[in-house]
Amino acid sequence: MEYNVIVVSPVKTKVEVKVPAEEANAALTATVAIYRQKADFKGFRKGKAPSSVVESRFRKEIVGEATNELLNVHINEIMGELGKSPLSRIDVDTVELVKDQPVEYAFEFEHAPAFELPTYMGLDVEEEEVVVSESDVAAVIDRIRGNLAELTPLAENRPAKDGEVVSLSFEAFEDGVPVPGVKAENFQLTLGEAQALPEFEALVKTVPSGGQGEGPMTFPADFINQTLAGKSVTMKVAVHVIKEKKLPPLDDAMAQKAGHFESLERMREAINLSYQKSRQDLHKAAAQKKLLDGILAKLDFPLPESLVETHLGQLIDDFVERLERRGKSLESTGKTLEGLRTEFRDQAENIARTQIFLMNVAEKEGLEVEPREMDQYFNQLSQKTNQDVLTLKQYYEQNNLVIPVRDKLLADKAVELIYSKANVKKVPAVESVELAGEAAQAEAGE
Repeated sequence: MEYNVIVVSPVKTKVEVKVPAEEANAALTATVAIYRQKADFKGFRKGKAPSSVVESRFRKEIVGEATNELLNVHINEIMGELGKSPLSRIDVDTVELVKDQPVEYAFEFEHAPAFELPTYMGLDVEEEEVVVSESDVAAVIDRIRGNLAELTPLAENRPAKDGEVVSLSFEAFEDGVPVPGVKAENFQLTLGEAQALPEFEALVKTVPSGGQGEGPMTFPADFINQTLAGKSVTMKVAVHVIKEKKLPPLDDAMAQKAGHFESLERMREAINLSYQKSRQDLHKAAAQKKLLDGILAKLDFPLPESLVETHLGQLIDDFVERLERRGKSLESTGKTLEGLRTEFRDQAENIARTQIFLMNVAEKEGLEVEPREMDQYFNQLSQKTNQDVLTLKQYYEQNNLVIPVRDKLLADKAVELIYSKANVKKVPAVESVELAGEAAQAEAGE
């Protein structure tokens, strides 16, 4: 076997391969021998049928398997000699081995570009100090008390207020005809928590326990159910029970009921520590991003289109999934998939550029991912998604997702190395919307 390497671009390589007839014959003969041993032929003992009979019956299968096996051996050998890792699938010409004839084929693949690494060790970076206020902790405790509150029916007969829980039934009508899909019995709703449309909550707040009411309501234009988006209906509601929340006393008993806390003070400490950890991780990630942005600003290299497309597809999928979790559809935003491709293009390119840089750092520093680290990743993913870990591994293996996981872990190690060697200067924290909104992370310590 001989091959010739053609540099198509800094990120794409083409390899032309020539296979002599002798090597093609050897591959075909070896495959015929395998079929001869495992196939049954009438009139012959197993494994004793003439090769001509075997070839006649299984010609298509033999040629296909022999060709695939030989090409795989060639490609693995060539890729090893070239020392390149493909970032896309390897595109191979469609060929078939023919007895006593040489064969020529070519394959192409995309890979990371070659470039000189800039200085990435010993860099200066600022990182915000971690600050947790008493109001942060108090806000979490208030939510815990709310979750532990007892629901008791109202003593007085009046409409519900924000913070109270209503058990109701409702149905929508258009010109006196029920609207399909907009009906529920004994539906429980907590008012004032944006669980329902504002117009619907406003209507519910006009009806006392045991009463009925109706009023006009218009579904928003970006409503996830497009058959209802923008439609005006008459909503009828029947309120069965209104319950108010009675908060438990702010004491040790509440802390013990909330979780495995000895006392209220221990619960405060746990929430504070959880906040400390989440904000420390947040500030550290911000500092790491500053380091990478500064390094990447000094680099300029072409990007493999397949890698950019992979990240672009993931960004679009994540965006659509977030919309759906908020009860909206892509159509309701007025955006299109093609528009999202343009919108997220720069971000996808930046992710691809960062990945290539970090993989080069990992290679230069001799970083590796051990099997136990892969196992740990899948165990954590299993717990997060509530899926069987063996099933997850099998899915990743069958869909060629194991190598991307390994590369991600390698990139994470490279980031940690760069950060560990940086000159980190602590600076006063700056309040932000992001920090104010991460209480949910702190509540993981509850």
